[in-house]
Amino acid sequence: MPGQSDVDPLTPRVSVVNVANALTGLRIVLVPVFLAALFVGDGHESYWRVVAFIIFTVAVITDRFDGAIARSYGMITEFGKLADPIADKALIGAALVGLSILGDLPWWVTIVILVREVGVTILRLVVIRSGVIPASRGGKLKTLVQSVAIGLFVLPLDGAWLTGAWVFMWAAIVLTVLTGADYLLSAVRGVRT
Repeated sequence: MPGQSDVDPLTPRVSVVNVANALTGLRIVLVPVFLAALFVGDGHESYWRVVAFIIFTVAVITDRFDGAIARSYGMITEFGKLADPIADKALIGAALVGLSILGDLPWWVTIVILVREVGVTILRLVVIRSGVIPASRGGKLKTLVQSVAIGLFVLPLDGAWLTGAWVFMWAAIVLTVLTGADYLLSAVRGVRT
């Protein structure tokens, strides 16, 4: 009938207001709270660095659960598809830039990771008509290792603990570059076919 929606009346609409989207929203709200804790005083007060680490960890955990809840309980929405990667990039980007501003992480590390993250996001938008580039296992591992590495750098570590943080960061850098190249090859193959 003219003027009616093309939506199937038998398919239930998923409300934007749901637990999965609330967790994504919480992650976005936690980004400035995390930065505020990170920069208290001179940015190197141990107590506040631990508080910043806890906030960062909670935000990372919400990333793990929002997608799982959305898929398991049929709460996937267009808002969630858009907001989730924005929340992820905002959290990781804010942490990396914050740590570089404080002098705890070299700027080249931040630039390499952020260029890859922004590049893959743009790549996904460019090829969206040809099909979605799904997150690979390598991409998921990269996200986990990045989160651990960044979390360790947020903590006030020194000595062997700081060396351990660098081991994780180097692993994150390698995975960041390799998975970025893999996404680029997948996109090129997808466009060709």
